[in-house]
Amino acid sequence: MPARWRLTRGSVLNRKFREKSRIAVLTLWVGISPLAGATSVNVPQRIPDVYARPATLVTVAHGRQLNLRCTGSGPQTVMLEAGSHADSTTWFKLLPILSPVTKVCAYDRAGYGFSSEGQLPRDLDADVSDLHDLIHAAGIKTPLVLVGHSLGSNIVRLYAERYATDVDGMVLIDPPEQDMAAFAPEWAKSDDESSAQRFALIRHCEASAEKGELVSPAALKACGVGSNPLASAKLNAVILANKSKPAFWRTLLSELQNNAVVFSKPVSPKETHGSMPLIVLTAANTYTGAPANVRKALEAAREKTQVQIVASSTRGERLLVDNTSHDVQLDQPEVVAKAITKVLQQAAAADK
Repeated sequence: MPARWRLTRGSVLNRKFREKSRIAVLTLWVGISPLAGATSVNVPQRIPDVYARPATLVTVAHGRQLNLRCTGSGPQTVMLEAGSHADSTTWFKLLPILSPVTKVCAYDRAGYGFSSEGQLPRDLDADVSDLHDLIHAAGIKTPLVLVGHSLGSNIVRLYAERYATDVDGMVLIDPPEQDMAAFAPEWAKSDDESSAQRFALIRHCEASAEKGELVSPAALKACGVGSNPLASAKLNAVILANKSKPAFWRTLLSELQNNAVVFSKPVSPKETHGSMPLIVLTAANTYTGAPANVRKALEAAREKTQVQIVASSTRGERLLVDNTSHDVQLDQPEVVAKAITKVLQQAAAADK
């Protein structure tokens, strides 16, 4: 497997390039108190085996089904949107924290987890269309609060632009750097070259899956897929079985090809979310371990990206989360929950 292969935008950066960001104008949250109105919650440290089977399969366009998992209750609903190639398991810590105070839902995007494969290309338009179909087919009350991690932040931002009346607020977890070529053109060129190798490997893995050859742990490992250390043997068997299917690899290839387009561009100056409550959570350690020159460029690109996103709402704010990788929802789920609760309160107040 090429050393620089990244399944998720920022996933290898997340694991290898971790450093405390030098961001001056942010509020630091540490040692937060329990959420108002919630009893003490035991946050699971491993993914529960309930994720080894579908929750609710909701029929959307073209007779496809998307796997939806909801818990909790209340007048407002929170919808969680995972990052690239991730599914609803990424939210296993956050759901039990939020469920005592609100209804919260997570789902598997088309082609991932237990959801049917979607029509290609798997771009932002397709993801937004599916999310809109899912929300309304499942009868989820709107307006709701959308939460997006990494690529998920791009999906929910576009959703909020197209279906503004559906959305009361947003929490965006470490939106990735965009327009990297403006900050480090040589690095961006090198990344494009490694993407070509990555796409070739994915096509090879798709072909192997089509032939039924992608079933052994060794074959999956050669494609960059291994067991999840947070999952049991039972759950890992299900996860690996899903990733041995051609649909997973077709979806992954299409999504990553589109990511290259999405993240090569800066945030549009036309993007606007009016006065919608919006919080951007910035992970402190996303780029630890990167070479100094690359790290500075990555930080600068992310800084500009996230500042522009915050400026898209008159009620936008940005908060640094210390001691966390790019996967803030796994490292500091209580902080994410507190940000969501704040947006829920702001949205409720605005609706009165």
